[in-house]
Amino acid sequence: MYTLYPHMKNVFVLATLLVAHTVLAHNGTIKGIVLDAQTKQGLAGANVILLQPPKTTFTDELGVFIFSDLPAGTVQIKVSYIGFGDTTLSINVVDHETSSLKVVLSPQDIYLPNIEISAAGPYNLNAISALDIQTRPVNTAQDILRAVPGLLIAQHAGGGKAEQIFLRGFDVDHGTDIRISVDGMPVNMVSHAHGQGYADLHWLIPELVREVNFAKGNYDAKQGNLATAGSVEFNTASALSHSLFKLETASFNSWRAVAALDLLGEAAKNKNQSAYLASEYYISDGYFDHPQNFNRFNLMGKYTGLMGDNQSLSISFSTFRSRWDASGQIPARAVADGKISRFGAIDNTEGGQTSRSNFNVVLMKNLGNQAFLKNQVFIVKYDFELFSNFTFFLNDPLNGDQIRQKEDRTIVGYNGIFNKETTISGKRLVSEIGLQIRYDQVNNTELSHTKNRSETLNRIAFGDVEEANAGFFVNETLQLGPRWKLNAGLRYDQFRFLYNNKLDTLYNPQSTTKGILSPKLNLFFEVTPDLRLYANAGIGFHSNDTRVVIAQQGRETLPRAFGWEAGAFFKPLNSLLINLSFWQLDLQQEFVYVGDVGVVEPSGRTRRRGFDASARWQILDWLYADVDFNFTIPRLKDEPDGQDYIPLAPTVTSIGGLMARAKNGLFASTRYRYVGDRPANEDNSLTAWGMFLMDVLVGYKKQQFALDLAIQNVFNTEFNEAQFETTSRLKDEPNEVTELHFTPGSPIFLKGSLSYFF
Repeated sequence: MYTLYPHMKNVFVLATLLVAHTVLAHNGTIKGIVLDAQTKQGLAGANVILLQPPKTTFTDELGVFIFSDLPAGTVQIKVSYIGFGDTTLSINVVDHETSSLKVVLSPQDIYLPNIEISAAGPYNLNAISALDIQTRPVNTAQDILRAVPGLLIAQHAGGGKAEQIFLRGFDVDHGTDIRISVDGMPVNMVSHAHGQGYADLHWLIPELVREVNFAKGNYDAKQGNLATAGSVEFNTASALSHSLFKLETASFNSWRAVAALDLLGEAAKNKNQSAYLASEYYISDGYFDHPQNFNRFNLMGKYTGLMGDNQSLSISFSTFRSRWDASGQIPARAVADGKISRFGAIDNTEGGQTSRSNFNVVLMKNLGNQAFLKNQVFIVKYDFELFSNFTFFLNDPLNGDQIRQKEDRTIVGYNGIFNKETTISGKRLVSEIGLQIRYDQVNNTELSHTKNRSETLNRIAFGDVEEANAGFFVNETLQLGPRWKLNAGLRYDQFRFLYNNKLDTLYNPQSTTKGILSPKLNLFFEVTPDLRLYANAGIGFHSNDTRVVIAQQGRETLPRAFGWEAGAFFKPLNSLLINLSFWQLDLQQEFVYVGDVGVVEPSGRTRRRGFDASARWQILDWLYADVDFNFTIPRLKDEPDGQDYIPLAPTVTSIGGLMARAKNGLFASTRYRYVGDRPANEDNSLTAWGMFLMDVLVGYKKQQFALDLAIQNVFNTEFNEAQFETTSRLKDEPNEVTELHFTPGSPIFLKGSLSYFF
């Protein structure tokens, strides 16, 4: 007979209880995938609600979701995704087993009554503005930026140069304070020959854009360098719902052709494999007196496929080349005196050429236990050459002041994200850890004084730039209760800057390193099912040009941006969604490299305070309205009253429109955009004039074809597309003159298109 010692008895009892608990526990699991009915690709971020017992989760980037520790029995699951029809399914849960579920959602027009604003939902509802891209007149992917509430763009160099961007009281120039990406690849070019953060989206074919997600402010730890005023993420389609041929013709001898071919067909889609090849060619003379001779060619291919049940591989490549002539910015006095028309030029030899090629590989894997890993590697090859003349004959009365800005760049990068969902005391916790690495090698970045785009008179700046940025972030999102959600993030970025000035007689490259810590905090509270409050705070930054960093011996390398925001989403009616927010953003001292003259220009501290209001209204099932209003007070903090205006910073902007869709395939939309007058210099003695423009789009779409007619600037309004205070001298003038210089906006523009789907 054996005797158990007391401690052995305790172990035996504990083991017995554990076995009994395991036998009796209800721990069934549901694992599902949510797919697009047309492309058979997973829908990332779909809202999945277990109705009883109540639980909420979201699909990962493969479209996969998991519910665990469920009692045995039949449960109901509701699945929704913005831009797709909802569905509710029943599934049987079995103890100690995993039940599989495939959910297929069909695309449908936006329907506001289906949009929920609970605290358990996503951080924001900012994908809404991207859903109606097809109902806006769009000539390039750059035009899609106008879907971001409060964001406006201006083109002032013949259509090939990146647009000037305005957002939240910022004249962002070409991207200094807004971070833009496509499929995780950076669009912004740091230490660029023309301007810091230069963001050119013309290499992206608009028809391939699946969605656009944006965020205002600097509150997201995933967004690093340049994400001060906000960030915009473009995502291209993983698969085509159909092949496409499209032909467009428009005013000013403009033609555009697009082809997008599904390479593998429906059988491969049913096996979650897809590949397509797309191309675009565009030419236009433009609306100026001197033809712009603009042409652009794009080519893109993409493969996406599941590797087993829990792993996905995406490989894409694209290449782009563009060339154009430009009439540039013209002085107001030359038009007033009758020397030239509004569409004329002082120097009609301006223009440029640029190219970009991308190779992108993304591997995503569901690790089980509600963990997810994403790895991305990309390579970008980029060339740029731009000829401009802003001051005409101010510096060189004989040859003129034309300049050339040129560079040859290679970017290599990596993005890695690990995501894990757990529970703490029954509360849902989503943890996210990320590593982002980017290395830019810029050869022969140049600023030269030229003549007629053919003769180099002298080099003003010439050298090589190397810039490396490694960013590490942690994001923690805790569902504090049914009504509360907290997101806390911390980001650290390390930079290395190197510049080799080739105008020096001796080889003497100079380098420096700098790091910065950026905390973030976001809180969401559901007052009622129809009212959600939020408060955001964060520190962000934008790096200065490497040439500035070296010139300033590493001082003010990474000026910080301190921001906060408080607002609400609410639905006073089931068909009306309103967003209101108050915000403030302070920027530290910074040094700006002015690429047009090759000098470092100090800029003091700034503060911007503002109010944003947005409304989305489902008037009828077939009629939808939206409006965005933005008011900002932008000021220089260290200047006296009356001398503290920030030149060209927008103060009042608004965009909006109506969209109608009939069941027989007819659709129409009308859109407006408004910018109020704003100071063009620090003392507000010169005004940059505002504008109010209307666009109209009508069309008819059936299963195999579509016809569109777009009319931009319907009322043929005379306006300035871009404008600056500039000091210049014309050839026959004895003295320099400081006044408003501008690029005229397009007169009424008609575009017709025919699409064939197969």
